Amino acid sequence: MNCVVVDDEVMGRKLLEENVKQIPFLNLVGSCSNAFEAMEVLQKEQVDLLFLDIQMPGLLGTSFLSSLAVKPLVIFVTAYANYAVESYNLDAVDYLMKPVSLDRFALSANKAYHIFVGKTVVEKEPLEDFFFVNVEYSLVRISIPMVTHVEGLKDYVKIYVEGERFPILTKQTMKSVEAKVMPHGFMRVHKSFIVNLQKIESIKQQRIKIGNYEIAVSDSHLAELMERLNASRLG
Repeated sequence: MNCVVVDDEVMGRKLLEENVKQIPFLNLVGSCSNAFEAMEVLQKEQVDLLFLDIQMPGLLGTSFLSSLAVKPLVIFVTAYANYAVESYNLDAVDYLMKPVSLDRFALSANKAYHIFVGKTVVEKEPLEDFFFVNVEYSLVRISIPMVTHVEGLKDYVKIYVEGERFPILTKQTMKSVEAKVMPHGFMRVHKSFIVNLQKIESIKQQRIKIGNYEIAVSDSHLAELMERLNASRLG
């Protein structure tokens, strides 16, 4: 998702930029100190998501959003609680209060991503369900639906595939693999683990069981995991 950060405070803007860099499906195409700079970016770039401050000189973030004929998804990031009702009337994805933790930022970004995927799935070509990785000087094709989980090991990852006796070890980052598999029902549940939600057999004491493997779920990812599993069950 192409996103733009709009905040008149330098430190607030820099923090948002750093948070965006941590989210694999976000691509920062603009960082602006006011609404007028953001207007210029919107004229030049395809923007899917705005991280928008409200109290800014010249034009409030809420007024700026109301002025747009075509509105991207918006997450308000502000130090003021009194605009919350107005933000939801403007169909904001979320309303974040400063200072924003990375965990809270990631949860909000994921909400935006799910909305974005739902809106664009009929417009885009079908997602490729495979990718290639380098393994000992060879390119190996990975069938995404067959992947049960991915484990991060510093500069390498282990990709566990159904029917394979051993995991596939390749020099990749977790972030790069996550970007490939996330649209296919995967989720990062720990800094070192990504799982295929459809392959989960059980969860007990914050440990996921898939086949013979037990995978830890971090406290920061537990609530989102349960929310997604409940949504899948109810659906």
